Amino acid sequence: MSYKVAAFYQFVPLPDFEALREPLRNMCAALGIKGIVLLAAEGINGTVAGSAVAIDALINQLRCGALFGGRLDNLELKFSAAAQMPFQRLKVRLKKEIVMLRDEATDPNARVGTYVEAQNWNELIARPDVVLLDTRNQFEVEMGTFAGATDPKITSFSQFKDYADRALDPARDKAIAMFCTGGIRCEKASSYLLARGFAQVYHLKGGILKYLEEIPEEQSRWQGECFVFDQRIALGHGLVERAQQTEQANEDGDD
Repeated sequence: MSYKVAAFYQFVPLPDFEALREPLRNMCAALGIKGIVLLAAEGINGTVAGSAVAIDALINQLRCGALFGGRLDNLELKFSAAAQMPFQRLKVRLKKEIVMLRDEATDPNARVGTYVEAQNWNELIARPDVVLLDTRNQFEVEMGTFAGATDPKITSFSQFKDYADRALDPARDKAIAMFCTGGIRCEKASSYLLARGFAQVYHLKGGILKYLEEIPEEQSRWQGECFVFDQRIALGHGLVERAQQTEQANEDGDD
């Protein structure tokens, strides 16, 4: 059996996020879904897996069901597949932030950078005036990144603001293009930079996963694999998981 994996997030005011936890957990459990979902006053963030029917039912309920009352109408969503269940259990957690930056002045619900669709990303990052910035942790960058990207060498996203204050200058760095796994970290990173006077801040809509899904490998500027936070470990072009890539490489080597 193969499993459908859904990665999703949305920054949206959820003042009742604590009350949403148990109904959402019960909904996922009833559908046989495993994975992790984070709820906070600023929004929702999750990666879950289950049968295709179950995942489709969950997404429909998130978008249109009574639990969220239509508030998740702009859900950033990506699907991929797993040969085996990539999660051991279901967790629905309450958090202060759905992605931790620890800066109260940063509010993606108020302001974020300019979204760039995957089809337009190569053109943007080819510009000589653009600083290409990987906002992920160092071990993720080491597995794969875009050619020419700057690695901030952080071990947690909460360190990004310190890196930005130390290494970036709005007077010098006129245009910044940033990217992360699914797009969520860039929402906060771009909001942080805009609040500090950076004029042109772009981020890859849907993140690396959307780029790998939509851009043919022969046109890609991605190098390596994309780390994902489940038992698949990494995905490549076409969102093929590492085990499948290894199997294909072995088959090709036997020819």
